[in-house]
Amino acid sequence: MTDVADWWRTSIIDMEPGRIEIRGTPIQDLIGNIGFPEMIWLMVRGDRPTPAQARLFEAALVSAVDHGPQAPSIAAARMAVTCGLPLNNAMASAVNMLGDVHGGAGEQAVELYHHLDAHGGTTSDALDDWIAQRSRIIPGFGHRFHNPVDPRAPRLMALVQDAVEADACEGRFGAIGQAIEAELAARTGRAIPMNIDGATAVIYAELGFAPPLARGLFCLSRSVGILAHAWEQTQQGGRNKGPTPPSYLWTFDKDQPKD
Repeated sequence: MTDVADWWRTSIIDMEPGRIEIRGTPIQDLIGNIGFPEMIWLMVRGDRPTPAQARLFEAALVSAVDHGPQAPSIAAARMAVTCGLPLNNAMASAVNMLGDVHGGAGEQAVELYHHLDAHGGTTSDALDDWIAQRSRIIPGFGHRFHNPVDPRAPRLMALVQDAVEADACEGRFGAIGQAIEAELAARTGRAIPMNIDGATAVIYAELGFAPPLARGLFCLSRSVGILAHAWEQTQQGGRNKGPTPPSYLWTFDKDQPKD
């Protein structure tokens, strides 16, 4: 039995018939007494946020719930429904599309902020090193659709400042994000403001979440939009809808060399 019992080890949950404890607290004491964002924090971190930390954390989760059917993950969920899949399969199809390019910028931005925080040199030098090591694309800044300003970012950064004043966080990563924004403007001669990924990354870094958790938390947040769109498409109906209307055909590269 020891071999079986020790197959999985966890400090998250303990239970037996008639008893469920999450991180040491009976589930019945959590139900009705803790909000969903606080429950996410408790499950992932093992402790509970202060009220000010919980407000900032919830703001980040709320900000990223949806970005419309043009987002590949949302489109995938809606297409899946028209192929006859139930909601859980549509949601899984969508979440599985959240990778390094679509859905990973928040994690990368937290990594960027930690890189600058540990660098010891100027913002310019730290960015140069990041570009040399990783990519010329600076995650968390600029937006191909929301130009010049992603409306979510200024609001989130204002809430970060409120949280600093409430002693919920230090503001160190917020300052790093603003320094990057200023450096990018100086280099390019135009504003490249922080976007939703950069702003939520500030919040997750300020609150002490590890970079990979930024992507996981984004998946939780975006799952709300995915569910809403999948359910709406269920109500609208439609069968076998692809990424474009049937009258729009793809480009055939007839002269493309064969391997």
